Amino acid sequence: MISYGRQQINQADIDAVLETLKSDFLTQGPMVPRFESSVAGYCGATHAVAVSNATAALHIACMALDVGPGDYVWTSPISFVASANCALYCDAMVDFVDINNETYNMDIECLKEKLEEAKSENKLPKVVIPVHLSGQSCEMAKIHDLAREYGFKVIEDASHAIGGKYLGTPIGDCRYSDISVFSFHPVKIITTGEGGMALCNSPELAERMRQLRSHGTVRGSDKLQQRRPDEIWNYQQISLGFNYRLTDIQAALGVSQMARLDEFVAERHEVAQFYNHELDGLTIDIPRQHVDCHSSFHLYPIRIRLEESRMTQRQAYDALRAAGIGVNLHYIPIYRQPYFEEMGFVAGYCPEAECYFRETLSIPMYPSLTQKKREHVTSQLRKIFTP
Repeated sequence: MISYGRQQINQADIDAVLETLKSDFLTQGPMVPRFESSVAGYCGATHAVAVSNATAALHIACMALDVGPGDYVWTSPISFVASANCALYCDAMVDFVDINNETYNMDIECLKEKLEEAKSENKLPKVVIPVHLSGQSCEMAKIHDLAREYGFKVIEDASHAIGGKYLGTPIGDCRYSDISVFSFHPVKIITTGEGGMALCNSPELAERMRQLRSHGTVRGSDKLQQRRPDEIWNYQQISLGFNYRLTDIQAALGVSQMARLDEFVAERHEVAQFYNHELDGLTIDIPRQHVDCHSSFHLYPIRIRLEESRMTQRQAYDALRAAGIGVNLHYIPIYRQPYFEEMGFVAGYCPEAECYFRETLSIPMYPSLTQKKREHVTSQLRKIFTP
């Protein structure tokens, strides 16, 4: 089975991990700050906070922005459930903004309309979490303008998007947001096995997130509250945090992978260009790229023109998997999940997201996808979707 995505590990990665395994520190050592510095430097952000996964990064990002009971957090329905769950972890209320039918990212006009309605009802969001689906940035400059107008904070869920660019600068520089979040799951652009990172340009937010990732504790004499001089206090818990730390073993892999980030993105673009050429003229739409964006191409979703196709989405899914192609669905609208339906969300809440759900499949996309496998994928797609 050709998987829809997979990691690319070379000898340098293995050597980096082995070197750390032989060192004095397997966790809470020098590799985590080195990895943070590498990512922050690449992206042009001032601060980076590495954590155990992107879900943890979203959670502490919400907490650092003081999301809590009575607050509203809005996100895209076409994402993994973590984009919404991070608000629920904070006892906030979650809502969804429909997607654009070309980029599949949060639709700016829908966001404007929803904000105006929420303003009239005194239910404006405290935080909006745009999701850079497939590695293509949302229209962040416009979202930033709306954030200033309506007074909400912005967390970029850039889990798919490290290595991508928006308006010529790296995604993750937080130029148009308060915090940006990356994922380093094995199917993402670079991997640490599991892992995530939150980036920001605020020293206060960065310090808050560092505390939250490590049980709410602080170290250093300048941060400790005064206690009796005969007592030893080398750390203090000052808030309720979590054990969301990344290990040095994982960070060592991340540092090694960062050295090939641009190479990975370039190879993904090469695969995308092959698909674009070979799939032309079929009864599907290929991913459309916004002029302001340079996608990292985490995913390559094809959209079936059901009125022209000989097969339904389900039939195509089954046929492709039977042919050894591990197509996938990214994603089921979050509010259609049973847990969210129990909150009162119903099918049809975001019409464009529903259409996307019925019509889209992700085909294999990763740097080491061989020419033979690419040709097998496209030949099977031509069998199914030739008019």
